[in-house]
Amino acid sequence: MIVRKDDGVVKSDVMAWGVPTMVKGATKMLEKRVTNVRNLSSNFWKSMLSKPEQRCLVPFSTFAEPKAGQGREEWWFTIKDQPLAAFAGIWRQSEHGAVYAFLTCEPNELVAPLHPKAMPVILDPSQYEEWLSTDYAGACAMAQPFPTDRMAVELKEHKKNK
Repeated sequence: MIVRKDDGVVKSDVMAWGVPTMVKGATKMLEKRVTNVRNLSSNFWKSMLSKPEQRCLVPFSTFAEPKAGQGREEWWFTIKDQPLAAFAGIWRQSEHGAVYAFLTCEPNELVAPLHPKAMPVILDPSQYEEWLSTDYAGACAMAQPFPTDRMAVELKEHKKNK
């Protein structure tokens, strides 16, 4: 589920997570679904990010990052003052239907020791309208780490069904 604008009207929509792209495999081209947008200046992402009508909000209540070297253990992150928050996302139509991905940025002080590569771009509710309407430069400027003091983390183990 995502939230986007359609002809100026905010609406929810169901889309598949992961923008398909072709990558070179060992013997042939393979389709890969890209779920996280990091390089905002790449032509692949810039074409979507430049168009406000192709931006979306990706609602979440928690998100997980794997605990390095610990099998299926995960760190789970929440926003303390928001039971429901949103990632900054982009979407497009593909031959598979509507698809989306969300932006990532440098991790904040809470996430960095646990997942040093990146964290999702989390928007404050006061930024939702701006995300869905600003220009390319404004969208890129919003790709910042969320304030550490507004987040919490806990470790959860994956339990197999018996």
